[in-house]
Amino acid sequence: MGLLSYRAARADDIELLVAWHADPDVSRYWDDETFTAEQMRNRLEREAVDMWILEENGEPVGYLQSWWEDNAPKRGGLDGFLIPTARGRGIMPALARQLAEQLLAAGWAYVTVAPYACNARALGALARAGFDELSR
Repeated sequence: MGLLSYRAARADDIELLVAWHADPDVSRYWDDETFTAEQMRNRLEREAVDMWILEENGEPVGYLQSWWEDNAPKRGGLDGFLIPTARGRGIMPALARQLAEQLLAAGWAYVTVAPYACNARALGALARAGFDELSR
């Protein structure tokens, strides 16, 4: 595993995000949703969701989004995926934990994750990162 980081998604990431979501190996864990460039642009502008590009050695390898609820205490969750070639190396648990710690430090009361119950790899990885196992 190389140097890991995440950054806010930008307008110039739209085509990349559209392509990632179109990959059946990604979309099957994303409610089979795919998006046009215009739909992705609209997603990028949502108020209650922050979109993050995950990087390894400066190269995009995945996506996380943090979303929150309006009522107190401030809380929310994380959803995301890695591109298939980036899986199995501990990238998602490391970056999800880092983002969750940042959100908790910013005043969130708690952060949840909810991968599909059939996604054993994600459940195990997130449990190793310190998240309680929640599934949908």
